[in-house]
Amino acid sequence: MAESTVLPKEGIRLGLAAADKWDAIRQCGAVLVELGAVEDGYPDTMLEREKSVSTFIGEGVAIPHGTDESRALVRRTTLGVLQFPGGVDWDGQTVTICVAIAAKGDEHVTVLSALAQILMDPAQAEQLRGSASVDAVHDLLASIGKDL
Repeated sequence: MAESTVLPKEGIRLGLAAADKWDAIRQCGAVLVELGAVEDGYPDTMLEREKSVSTFIGEGVAIPHGTDESRALVRRTTLGVLQFPGGVDWDGQTVTICVAIAAKGDEHVTVLSALAQILMDPAQAEQLRGSASVDAVHDLLASIGKDL
């Protein structure tokens, strides 16, 4: 499958550990900065967002992203996928996959819709949580952003 511009393979990190959800969110933000998708201040807005509303969406997945006001800090719509096999406590829920989102304008709506379609399929959600292959995760999520 062709390289996704929204989900570069360098943004998929497997087998990570995090002390807590705040650590996981910081790691997510660092990946987006490293990919050049966002300005350095964006990760702080991801923490702000989490303080106002949980980004846990079910099926062991959280979608850390910045506040609406932070969109000016986004250079290009990009996803990072961070896997925490040992799980991270997320307000009493266990998260094993964080999909870090940086979206320009209203592109987050398209990204969230495509992600929801994948996660609503229990088999695909399990494949995402249990994958040991960057290529497998990339192939599973490559359709996200194709309509941007």
